[in-house]
Amino acid sequence: MNKKKRNCQLSAYGYITPILLIMIVFLGVSVLMSVVLSFTKYNILTPPQFDELDNYTRMLTDKKFVKALMNTLKVMVYIVPLQTVISLLVSVVIASKRNTWLGKLANIVIFIPVLSSNAVVGTVWKAILNGHIEVVEKFFAFFGINCSMLLGDADSALLTVAMVSIWKNVGYYAVLYISALINISDHYYEAAKVDGAGRISRFFYVTLPMLKPTTILVVFLGVTTSLQCFDIIYNLTGGGPAMGTTTLVFYVYDLCFKSGRAGYAMAVSNMLFLLILITVVAQRKMMRKDASEI
Repeated sequence: MNKKKRNCQLSAYGYITPILLIMIVFLGVSVLMSVVLSFTKYNILTPPQFDELDNYTRMLTDKKFVKALMNTLKVMVYIVPLQTVISLLVSVVIASKRNTWLGKLANIVIFIPVLSSNAVVGTVWKAILNGHIEVVEKFFAFFGINCSMLLGDADSALLTVAMVSIWKNVGYYAVLYISALINISDHYYEAAKVDGAGRISRFFYVTLPMLKPTTILVVFLGVTTSLQCFDIIYNLTGGGPAMGTTTLVFYVYDLCFKSGRAGYAMAVSNMLFLLILITVVAQRKMMRKDASEI
């Protein structure tokens, strides 16, 4: 039996070895080059010159970097709580109607935006919010909102980016919640009913605790996604107005491909990588802690 198990493990390693080698070559080497070049003065056109820690110390006084960092954190604060709550509520409604044609239709409809690329989503919403679609413009006007101005102000533009991102991704997280809801045993709800718990009490004392692992996953996936927000911003606002929607990823793009400051761009990207790494480590620890409690 042990020999058979060992052979199965060897077979599994054999299957994953090719993709691991590809990841090591393309990702590992890229990360290593990024770290090395972050300590140089490099503009792509000329050979890199060792610059010690200048790129990293420059970040402390770079107002554009601070602005991009704050925008990134704001996007994360806007997206994660709203996205988590909306996807949870949507999933509860759909899961309760999952055996009806309406529930099945809703399950398909909410996932359609997920299948669209971020570039397409950004371009379409830009056309919508610029007033190119009269019906949509009248709809916003009914609520006293000038949709063409949503992208014209720095604060409202950043919030708009967050809302578009939520619209695009909420279906994915709702599906995660639906899968978790389906796997909750009816015995828990029956026991709660016997104890006199109503629908709201069952939601807070049965459903939410059982969804804790999924909620942790949804929150941290939302954090990592918001930290890497680029495509929607690029196509929706282009980082404007006045750097109002420039995030760290967009700032790296701007530094490297518009300003030609590749060395400094690598340093900024390494700081972003560090933020994502901290998020991933925190997620793994929380998931492991939750699993041990169960």
